[in-house]
Amino acid sequence: MDWATLVATVSGGLVAISGTVLADHLRHRHDSDRGVETRRRAVYIEFITAAGACHTRLRQIAQAPQAEVDLDAATRAALNDAELYEVRERLFIDATTAVAGAGQAMFERLGALRRAVAAGAAQNSRAFHDAYHPYLAAVWAYRVAVRKELEGLPLSPGDFGWEEWDSRDRCALCAGTGAGAGAGTGAGG
Repeated sequence: MDWATLVATVSGGLVAISGTVLADHLRHRHDSDRGVETRRRAVYIEFITAAGACHTRLRQIAQAPQAEVDLDAATRAALNDAELYEVRERLFIDATTAVAGAGQAMFERLGALRRAVAAGAAQNSRAFHDAYHPYLAAVWAYRVAVRKELEGLPLSPGDFGWEEWDSRDRCALCAGTGAGAGAGTGAGG
């Protein structure tokens, strides 16, 4: 038996097996990474959608706060009905640190809006706008963080022809005041 042939055959077999194992490992890693990205994308969208549903309900309550028997209960129900707490927990599990932080900041600003509405702030009041505009800024900060992570693409207010994310510059009564000065609902959320 020729030893050179045997060594060459065994070596070739080891190289082929190693290549197959490496290719399989890389394919599995790629599939796993793609699964993580898909899960993250889904929870990122689910979180902002739940926050949007809660925000919409809070604005409805603020349009006629006197129509609610118990404003605190109604505003808490807006959070619960949107299932925001559950989605936020999934966000904390799957999100990167940057997106989880932006999501938590958005959640806290939504909480401040909820407290303002629960205290009786009507949609055309300074108290409402003082909570509403920072919430919009936090929503856009979250969107920017998600976009940066998933696509690596920047996003700025100027891309929409705006001055700031918080929409004060587009709010009929807050524009130029630096604070919610009166009536109006703002724009751009």
